[in-house]
Amino acid sequence: MPGVFVTGTGTDVGKTFVTAALVRHLRAADRIVDAFKPVVSGFDAANVAGSDPAVLLASLGRPVSSDEIDRITPWRFTAPLSPDLAAKAEGRALDFNALVEFSRDAAYGRGTVFIEGVGGIMVPLDHTHTVLDWMSALRIPVLLVAGSYLGTISHTLTALHVLAQRNLEIAGVVVSESLTPGASLDDTVATIARFAVPIDVIGVPRTSPGSDVPPEILSRIGRFL
Repeated sequence: MPGVFVTGTGTDVGKTFVTAALVRHLRAADRIVDAFKPVVSGFDAANVAGSDPAVLLASLGRPVSSDEIDRITPWRFTAPLSPDLAAKAEGRALDFNALVEFSRDAAYGRGTVFIEGVGGIMVPLDHTHTVLDWMSALRIPVLLVAGSYLGTISHTLTALHVLAQRNLEIAGVVVSESLTPGASLDDTVATIARFAVPIDVIGVPRTSPGSDVPPEILSRIGRFL
């Protein structure tokens, strides 16, 4: 089966948190699953354990080794900037065609495969391509992750509109509860859902350190896959 592209309305909205939780959930159900985050910026080689690739590898039950990080995240940049600017700061450039080829090969692996994007849907990857172009080239279902912060309703509905304009299949929307204040998670989900019909919108409450997303919520999200 083709993979699922996990994208977001912006950065730090919970893409990796949601992806890792889904990986653990599917593994617990004896499903074959893999996850890739082909591009990451803000990667600190001195603190690999705190990186998004490390979170995904831990959810997969795989070692956080250089070989494994190379396998799931071949494009890593140090500066916490959009990939085009982060690459420029290192005198490099991201090869968009190579990224698409890598992602396409990964997405059609065995079982359920997650391809996690970087930042939001319009983040530049190079001089001419954005994450939206990346998703459009792959043509696989998209799982949109949003936060519950003030302003997220407009951001989420705008993102859905842009994805629909590219005729991308939207598997569903996950609203991951933010630390910053806004409307309640339930009210945020209900409002987005009212305007997003017939797309399913599911809220994920923030969990305490060491705890996981409730399995009944993960089961509901799992029906998107």
